[in-house]
Amino acid sequence: MGITFKLAWRNLWRQPRRTWLTTGAIVFSNTLLVLMISLQFGMYRMMIDNTLQAFTGHMQVQATDYLDDKKMRQTVPDVLSLSDEIRSATGLNSVAARAVGFAFASSEDRSYGIQVVGVEPDYEPQVSNLPGLIKQGRFFESSDAAEIVIGSMLARNLKVEPGDEITLLGSGKDGSFAAGIVTVAGIFNSGVDDLDRSIAEVPLAYFQDTFSMEGDGHQIVVNAPDLFLAPLVQQQVEAVLNGRSDVIVQDWDSLLPGLQQGIKADMATSWFMYGVLIVLVSFSVLNTQLMSVLERTREFGITMSLGLTPGRLGRLVVLETLLMGGLGMLLGMLSGALLTSYFGEVGFSWPGMDEMAAQFNLPGRFYPQVTLLSLLLGPSIVFASSLLASLYPALRLHWLEPVSAMRAA
Repeated sequence: MGITFKLAWRNLWRQPRRTWLTTGAIVFSNTLLVLMISLQFGMYRMMIDNTLQAFTGHMQVQATDYLDDKKMRQTVPDVLSLSDEIRSATGLNSVAARAVGFAFASSEDRSYGIQVVGVEPDYEPQVSNLPGLIKQGRFFESSDAAEIVIGSMLARNLKVEPGDEITLLGSGKDGSFAAGIVTVAGIFNSGVDDLDRSIAEVPLAYFQDTFSMEGDGHQIVVNAPDLFLAPLVQQQVEAVLNGRSDVIVQDWDSLLPGLQQGIKADMATSWFMYGVLIVLVSFSVLNTQLMSVLERTREFGITMSLGLTPGRLGRLVVLETLLMGGLGMLLGMLSGALLTSYFGEVGFSWPGMDEMAAQFNLPGRFYPQVTLLSLLLGPSIVFASSLLASLYPALRLHWLEPVSAMRAA
């Protein structure tokens, strides 16, 4: 192996310009792949975090059939006590009970059907960013006040401002008539039309009293300290439930299946473009190695006539590609990691991103991070495709006739 390695390394530098051009193409593609994959994963992470922080949370405790049948009667019994147990077991304050119902909201001029959500004023800001997005007025100061927080589009449709009154008409858990008059405490602007148009929040105690919930609720929203820690927190929550059959923990993927599907669709589109880049690099390697083999036809004929097998010569060609691809992989990973680390410090943005992100309450810059996956994924595929491209030049040696090869010019 020692002499084969030395021969492969020597053969690479017979044509240094060609070798450096091919290696440079590999380095460039690996650098671009590391950066783009890191940016892509960073964008997905930001998208998931902001979507879940808006309202859904990393997971929710619900009645077993609530996800498929969102009816008032599908409740979590004694929801406040259970949320306290979960907070105690996990050591997290980002646990909040909710109750959800539907009602007609009427102002002096108009009426609209809305989703009314009863929330814990002390803990809701830990699981949702809606309380922090209030543009007019304030969030709840009392846990049982007859107040409501609504979205900006709903406020415009109802023509109300903080301090105005809204009448709620709905149906309680027991089928009774639920009615109440609430004062608009605040108006939020999330940038998401569906939320701003159709969601309203009231204190949980007021909701339970108005909708005859008898201490029950529909959701306990739990946010983990980090998305990667969500599975561990979910295990802790499931331990609190202790095998109860009436409630279940739903993770964010089950709660928002469209989010994961959107990410997969975007990833498929991106990998199509990455694939084009990888194929171009593979053809560059194929061209380099094929030219190298053709230039050494006479040399290969002489060595084969002396007893060297085509298989060993083929392994020599593959080893040359391995050395060139390995060098390009290492240099590309290094430059890609440095470039990604730079953007991880200063942030990445493009013209117009600030304005677009502001509409959805997203940061104007996002900060990619170098992970083992983003560092190895692209370069490993380029390396494997380079080795694959070298198989054809190596296999050509099996068809080589020593006598005719020695006569080659």
